[in-house]
Amino acid sequence: MLTATAGDGSLLHLERRRHWWRDAVIYQVYVRSFLDSTGDGIGDLAGVRSGLPYLKKLGVDGIWLSPFYPSPQHDHGYDVADYRDVDPVYGDLGEFDRLVTDAHRLGVRVLLDIVPNHCSVEHPHFRDALAAGPGSAARARFHFADGRGPDGGEPPNNWRAMFGGPAWTRVTEPDGTPGQWYLHLFTPEQPDWNWRNPEVAEDFDGTLRFWLDRGVDGFRIDVAAGLYKHPELPDSPDPAADERARDSVNPLAWNQEEVHQVWRAWRAVCDEYAARDGRERLLVGEVSVPTAREHARYVRPDELHQAFFFDLLSAPWDAEAFHRTIDEAMRDIAGTGSTVTWVLNNHDQVRTVTRYAGGGAEGGTLGAARARAAALLMLALPGAAYVYQGEELGLPEVVDLPDDVLTDPIFRRTGSRARVRDGCRVPLPWSGHASPFGFTAAVPGAAARPWLPQPAYFAEHATDRAVADTRSSWHLYRDGLHLRRSLPQLGEGSLRWLETPPGVLAFVRGDGLVCAVNFLTEPVPSPVPHAPLLASGPCHDGVLPGSTAAWYMGDPIPEAPAGSPAEAAADLPEPR
Repeated sequence: MLTATAGDGSLLHLERRRHWWRDAVIYQVYVRSFLDSTGDGIGDLAGVRSGLPYLKKLGVDGIWLSPFYPSPQHDHGYDVADYRDVDPVYGDLGEFDRLVTDAHRLGVRVLLDIVPNHCSVEHPHFRDALAAGPGSAARARFHFADGRGPDGGEPPNNWRAMFGGPAWTRVTEPDGTPGQWYLHLFTPEQPDWNWRNPEVAEDFDGTLRFWLDRGVDGFRIDVAAGLYKHPELPDSPDPAADERARDSVNPLAWNQEEVHQVWRAWRAVCDEYAARDGRERLLVGEVSVPTAREHARYVRPDELHQAFFFDLLSAPWDAEAFHRTIDEAMRDIAGTGSTVTWVLNNHDQVRTVTRYAGGGAEGGTLGAARARAAALLMLALPGAAYVYQGEELGLPEVVDLPDDVLTDPIFRRTGSRARVRDGCRVPLPWSGHASPFGFTAAVPGAAARPWLPQPAYFAEHATDRAVADTRSSWHLYRDGLHLRRSLPQLGEGSLRWLETPPGVLAFVRGDGLVCAVNFLTEPVPSPVPHAPLLASGPCHDGVLPGSTAAWYMGDPIPEAPAGSPAEAAADLPEPR
């Protein structure tokens, strides 16, 4: 690594290494659930700051902080009332500055989550729009429109919100009469900005500069394929599809051509700051589009540096599906000159331990084994990777939260638990054998109750126990991250697939590192005859157990084994 550092490992003001982001591993911090320093049951910036040594020890290159801006919390911070401040529940600007300073001292970069598609109904600009009335300049910052029907009582079009219900809400005008409607692709508390109004772009330019001036290293961009809507707001050809998928498929409200001019402008701002001090700032987008080819258009050289490749996250536990997904990404995205940004978990998705177990219970041993194998596969792929907090602890999804504690607006809007995201947002367990597991500080007079209840089995995944157990998922991630930085074969570059039996994937990175994954439940011969450098589970020499991934150094066996995987492994000893 060529990053200029001081003797204590801190990031220097002048950074010699360019393009650090191309193979970076970033840790997503869901601030509300990371660590609570005040005893109110809600994580905060001071908690994140106290957890920095833990993240440094794990070996990540940076952190991405979920929204901590002032907000009424209808969607836990993704309804922003002020883009240039800190909500008191999370701290203040002084605490944020201390967090950035401490992170940089440890050599950890800091990315902020920015929400440009929509704001909060409590944002001053939206309040001005309500007070100003139809046809005003204030309303032109949003999508206000007259309703249909003789009395304007029907929404302006048939669009549906992705969190359930119509995408329009009618307002009461200043004179008390029923009035216009405003657009919100998520909840009524999150009105969409009108990016066709240049004032919106100017305001966000100021927001970017506000945080860049405070030392941040970049931004994760929420709903990066959104922002622009069809200028005439016509009816959707398939409005029901908007509710069937969390990521909108309405081509009239998503992935409009004009959105690319926004990312060119934001890239220019980041490049301007990099030119001043040599520190390259990162833009990574939440880009949800149907194909890898469309995804690739967002990471062209003058647009976003990265965009999350969600296809791997959504792929079923199947060797062919993983192979096809990786191939598409390497062909279409890496072909732009960018690198692929891999991700398996985040704050919106069921955790891999549960997702790969095939539904039902929290996950069990099969889901845990597959999640570990998938992690090792991801860390071996060319490009960058993002890890969601608790992933390194092997946390399963909490699937049995009572209805009365659910806070996700999807549940409020639909009455269904099918897509509710609270289960992956339960506060982290840090220590001890009972809730709050060290998450909430023992502050006199404080409730010390986490904002979402932690199940008793979280004790098995507590950080102190994981760090002490060399067989834990934490050590698998830590060792994988260490090797990723120390081995020249990993990180940026390409891969070459090896011939394997059905149900098994294997590829070569650089000069001699082989990653193999057995998607089956029975063992198969390993592609390299000797013991692995690192494995997601116990491995005998020459054997790759079921639901296991392994990294090997050395030349692979030239011929694929004959017969079926089961036949080839029939005489091999079972792993213990």
